[in-house]
Amino acid sequence: MASSSQFSVRRGKPQLVSPTEPTPYEFKPLSDIDDQQALRFHVPVIFFYPHNPLITENRADPRLIIKEALSKALVYYYPLAGRIREVGPNGKLTLECTGEGVLYVEADSNIKLEQFGERIQPPFPLDQLLSDVPGFSGVLNCPVLLIQVTRLLCGGFIFAVRLNHAMCDAQGLFEFLNATAEVAHGAKTPSIVPVWERDRFFKARVPPRVTHVHHEYQDDQRHCLKEGSNNDVSLDDVVEKSFYFGPSEISALRSHLPPHLKDSCSSFEVITASLWRCRTVALSPAPTESARLLIAKTGRGNSQCPLAAGYYGNAFAFPGVVTPVEELCKNPLGYAVELIKKTKSAINNIGDYLQSLSDFMTLNNRPPFPLTRTTYIVSDNSRIGWTELNFGWGKPVFAGPAEATSLGDVPGAITFYVRSRNMEGEEGILAPMRLPKLCMERFVRELRGMTYGVIKVWTGGGSLLHLISEVREQSNAVTSLVVLQSGEKLYSGSLDKSIRM
Repeated sequence: MASSSQFSVRRGKPQLVSPTEPTPYEFKPLSDIDDQQALRFHVPVIFFYPHNPLITENRADPRLIIKEALSKALVYYYPLAGRIREVGPNGKLTLECTGEGVLYVEADSNIKLEQFGERIQPPFPLDQLLSDVPGFSGVLNCPVLLIQVTRLLCGGFIFAVRLNHAMCDAQGLFEFLNATAEVAHGAKTPSIVPVWERDRFFKARVPPRVTHVHHEYQDDQRHCLKEGSNNDVSLDDVVEKSFYFGPSEISALRSHLPPHLKDSCSSFEVITASLWRCRTVALSPAPTESARLLIAKTGRGNSQCPLAAGYYGNAFAFPGVVTPVEELCKNPLGYAVELIKKTKSAINNIGDYLQSLSDFMTLNNRPPFPLTRTTYIVSDNSRIGWTELNFGWGKPVFAGPAEATSLGDVPGAITFYVRSRNMEGEEGILAPMRLPKLCMERFVRELRGMTYGVIKVWTGGGSLLHLISEVREQSNAVTSLVVLQSGEKLYSGSLDKSIRM
């Protein structure tokens, strides 16, 4: 994209957008799933919209139309206009429905959408595209949503929102944004009426009964991150990259699996196992440390968890996989895939698992994740309808979580999968990763070795065609190849296909 020296944003004064009509003043307790230490953080989500030449002049400024639609949608989603408080001796999270509103910023930029590159993907200049307003960035006593709409020179715009995760999950946020989009199109009411009912769903039983083992919260590390502690991995010199997994990349990953797993595992399982293993290798932890993988598993759309339509609270858990670093790194990829499959299959009733988690939180005073550098969290957002969000200017060319999110002192602890297309138009999964620079270099080498099979650096001497043919002859187990020169990809493709240059 355009360099940081070329790209600048001029922001207007932050303003609070409140419901257009009076709304109830009341206190609403959050559920015991919402009320976790592990969810007290913000997630940025971003949408890039190209210029639409069919838009009439009276809809030329999306900032004004979206602002008006937000205020109307907040009449139905009025809790989002309130503030989260801690109440009682145990600091239980409760929403005070104050009607103050969500924070809204209008902005203009000096570049066009095309200057973000042919493929729009993280990392993004979030310091420009999502305002960090002093005094409004806390989880408690602050707006639960911060929104910035930035106009581009080409007539397109960028819609960015920062979500307080204690308030709702990704699907809950999408339903509110989609309601806003429907109102922007002229709808009087949202097609899905929002439902609160946090005191009905995911509330601890009396007495609480923990019926599952919750590995995600078990502190089996000697150096878990606590307030004021240091981690082995510094946040200094951290870089972020996005990695695309389409049909070819997924097929290459499957080639590393034994026959009984190659056809039975899902794309999610093989991608997640590969990222987890490569990330752990790249971090070079001690062999005796524990590698911990947490997988977001939703209860939505499952008969075992009969949520009301329109429920927009958090409705997921993080079942955990824990294994010694040495075992994860020395074993083939199938070892990690087997662990993931076993963990998923152990949850034969997601409704019961979430209820057990609610009880666990109450009995254990809402413990945080035992975060270490080898903790890795994956959340699959690829099935959420981000790419369908249309405020009246058409669908976005990129939509979804805007970064690999850091937790505590762990950079990029969470990877959110989103749908994406490569340059050939193939649909796949995009996975952002954030690591210290040296670790990222090791991660890239590990992952490329798995997805491309072999990496060759061409110095310019001899024939590139000869080099490719040589690799084909000498690498019977390799199915695909990438050739790099000075860091630039000159060739990538299957070794089974004829090569014409």
